[in-house]
Amino acid sequence: MADMDIDTCSKPEGEEQQGKGNAMVVILIGPPGSGKSTFCEEVMRFSTRPWVRICQDNIANGKAGSKAQCIKSATAALNDGKSVFIDRCNLDREQRAEFVKLGSPKIDVHAVVLDLPARLCISRSVKRTGHEGNLQGGRAAAVVNKMLQNKEFPKLTEGFTRITFCQNETEVQDAINTYSALGPLESLSQGVFGQKKSDAKVQLGIMKFFKKSGTAESGNVGSVATSDQNSASLEKTEDKGSCSKAAVSFSDNAVTEINEHKDQMKGMVKDASASLGDAPTLAFPSISTSDFQFNHEKASDIIIEKVEEFLDKIGNARLVFVDLTHRSKILTLVKEKASKRNIDPNKFFTFVGDITQLYSQGGLRCNVVANAANWRLKPGGGGVNAAIFSAAGPALEVATKEQANTLLPGRALVVSLPSNSPLFGKEGVTHVIHVLGPNMNPQRPNCLKNDYATGCKILRDAYTSLFEGFVSIVRKLPPGSNDNLGSKQSEIQIRNETASKNSEQKFRRDDDDHESDRTKKYKGSHVETKVSNSSVGKTIQSGEKFDRTATKAWGSWAQALYHIAKQPEKHKEVVLEMSDDIVVLNDLYPKARKHLLVLTRLEGLEQLADAREEHLPLLRKMHDVGLKWTETLLQEDTSLIFRIGYHSAPSMRQLHLHVISQDFNSKHLKKKQHWNSFTTAFFRDSVDVMEEVSSHGKAKLEDDEKLLSMELRCHRCRSAHPNIPRLKSHITNCNAPFPANLFQKGRLVSAPNNTIIGP
Repeated sequence: MADMDIDTCSKPEGEEQQGKGNAMVVILIGPPGSGKSTFCEEVMRFSTRPWVRICQDNIANGKAGSKAQCIKSATAALNDGKSVFIDRCNLDREQRAEFVKLGSPKIDVHAVVLDLPARLCISRSVKRTGHEGNLQGGRAAAVVNKMLQNKEFPKLTEGFTRITFCQNETEVQDAINTYSALGPLESLSQGVFGQKKSDAKVQLGIMKFFKKSGTAESGNVGSVATSDQNSASLEKTEDKGSCSKAAVSFSDNAVTEINEHKDQMKGMVKDASASLGDAPTLAFPSISTSDFQFNHEKASDIIIEKVEEFLDKIGNARLVFVDLTHRSKILTLVKEKASKRNIDPNKFFTFVGDITQLYSQGGLRCNVVANAANWRLKPGGGGVNAAIFSAAGPALEVATKEQANTLLPGRALVVSLPSNSPLFGKEGVTHVIHVLGPNMNPQRPNCLKNDYATGCKILRDAYTSLFEGFVSIVRKLPPGSNDNLGSKQSEIQIRNETASKNSEQKFRRDDDDHESDRTKKYKGSHVETKVSNSSVGKTIQSGEKFDRTATKAWGSWAQALYHIAKQPEKHKEVVLEMSDDIVVLNDLYPKARKHLLVLTRLEGLEQLADAREEHLPLLRKMHDVGLKWTETLLQEDTSLIFRIGYHSAPSMRQLHLHVISQDFNSKHLKKKQHWNSFTTAFFRDSVDVMEEVSSHGKAKLEDDEKLLSMELRCHRCRSAHPNIPRLKSHITNCNAPFPANLFQKGRLVSAPNNTIIGP
C-alpha cells in the first residue's frame, strides 16, 4: 500500500448494487509492460476494499516462485475475506484455468485484459529497470513478442463473471477508477465490457441508441449510459460453426431507466428554465452519503435545512441537487422533503444526470459545480471527484493546487476554472467548489464511529461552506447578469495563506509495520482527532487568518510524539532526556545508524509551519540540544557525520528536530519517501530555519509531494538509482564529497579529525 494517508470521495448512488458484495478474484491478462502491476498498485492505493496482490515474480519471499504458491496465497487471502489480484501474464486459457477455479457462489472471478499496442508494451519492458522478474532490456522485447503471438482472449465460458477489455491507456484508467471506487459491500455488473475490435458495427449501433435516448456516450466518466451502470453488456459468443458474432443484451430495467431518464430530464429542464433565463446556478451532489456511509435520512434533512436557509441569500440564482440515477435513495428523500416544505421549485430542484455534462446532455446550464472532494484535493478514487477532474482537465488540478493542497471536513474551497478547461468551454462551468464532508466508514481515515452529533455538525458546516462560496460568487455579478461569471472581474480567488497551504500537507513516513507497531506501543494514550470549531464551516477567503493549529487533522497513530512530549515521565523506556521545554528520544523507526528526535513540549507548536519569531529561543535551544547529542554520539564513533533539521510537512504531531547520521544504514529505510524526506529540500536544516524565522518571521516550506516523489539520487555524488536496494548498495561504498552547500553554516556535523567530508 502507499505511504500516504489516502482518502477518496463518494461515488454516485446509482453505481452501487445493494446487498453484500462477494469477494473477488481479478485476473490481470496482458504481456510484460502492459501495466498489470501498476493497475494493482493504483487500485490498492485508493480502494476501501481489502485487496491482496499475488505476483509469481516475488511470491517466494521476494523471489520468483511457482503457480502453486500463488494459488495457495490467493486461497489464504480469500479465506481471510480479502479480494485478490492475480498479477501474471495469463495470456492463454490453460494459464488462467487454475485461478478461475478459485471462484465460488461467494467469490466472483473477473478478468481485466490489458490489450495495449505491442509497441508500447515492448518499449516499456525494454526501458524499465529494477523489475521484480528481471525482465527488462533487449531480452524483454523478444519475450513480449513471443507471448503476443500466442495470446488467447478470455471468454465467459471459462468461468468468468465479468471481463473488461482495455485497449488504450484511457480505458485502463477508467477500469482502475471502477475498481478503486468499489467498496467492501459492492459488486459490479456481470458481462463483457469494452471489447471493440471484432464488434465495432454493433457497438456503433449501441452508441446511436444511447444518443437518441438522451444519454451520454458510453465511456465518458460518470455517464448514465455506461455499460457498468445500466447493465448493458456486449458479449462475444460462438456458434456451432466456430464463427463469432456479437450478441447485444439489454436488461428490461436498463431500457426502462434510459427512457425514464430521458422523460424526466426533459421535464426538469423545461420546469427549471421557465421564466428564469440563465440565472446563476449551482449544481451539487450529495456529500458523504455513499462511500463515507452517512445516514441518508439525516443527510437529506440537513440538505433541505441548508437549502431553505440560503435561498433568500442568492437572489435570482438557483440550487440544483444532482444524482446519476432517479433510483437514488438520497435523491428521492430530498425531492419528497422539498415538496413537503413548499420550497420554490424554480429556485431549488433535483436533476438526474452526469454532473459534468448537464448542459451538453441535459440542456441545463450550471455556472458553478460542487465537487465531493477528497482531503488531498486530488483526482482519483472514482465517483464525482474523478468525473469532475477528468472533465475539467489538468487546468482544474493546477488552479486548485495554487490555492490549497488539502481540505478539512466541513470546509469548502472555491476555485475559478481557467477558460482553457474543457468543462469551461463545453459546459459553461466557471467555478468549481470543492467540499469535504464527515466520514462514517471505518475503512476510511478519520472515521467518526457513528458519532452523528459531530457528524451532523460537520455536514451542516460543509453545506454552509458550499453555499457561502456560491453566494460569494453570485454577489460579485452585476444584477441579473450571468454572462460575465467567468470574467476576471468576477473571479473569486479563495486562497489559504502560504504557510497553511504547506502545513496541511499529510505525509506518512510509516514502514510496512509502522502504524500497527506504533499503535500497540502507545495503546492507552489514544486520543480522538477533533477539528477545531474555528476551522470548520468556513469558506476561506483571500488573506483570511485562522487558527493554524487547527489546519491539520492528525490521525490517532500520529499522536505518539505528542503524548510523549505531554507526559514524558510515562515513557521513560524511550526518553533519553527531558526538561521543561524539550524531550529527547531515539526514533522508533530510525532511518540511519543514529537517529534521534528532539521534541518541543510547547502546546500548539505541532509542526514547522506553526513556528514564528516568538518561538526562536525555543528553536535555538532545540538546535543546541541536538548539537550536544551529536558530540556524545561522535565520541562513541568518530566516523559518523550528522545533519540536524526538520521535515517541511511532518507525519507526526508535535514539532520535532531530527538528528540523523548520514550513513542511512537502516532496515527501516525502505521507501522512496523515506529517502527523499532526508536528502531533498523537504529536509530543512536547523541553521536555515532559525535564520529564516529570525529574518522573515517564519520558515520557508517546500512542496512535499513533488520532492518526495523525485527519483532516487545518492546524497553525496547525486547519481540516480532505480530502487532502494540498489541505492543502499551504492551509498555503502560511495566516498564522494557531500554537495558544496552542506559545508556552509555548519549544516554537516562531524568529529574534528574526520577528513572524509572535506571540500
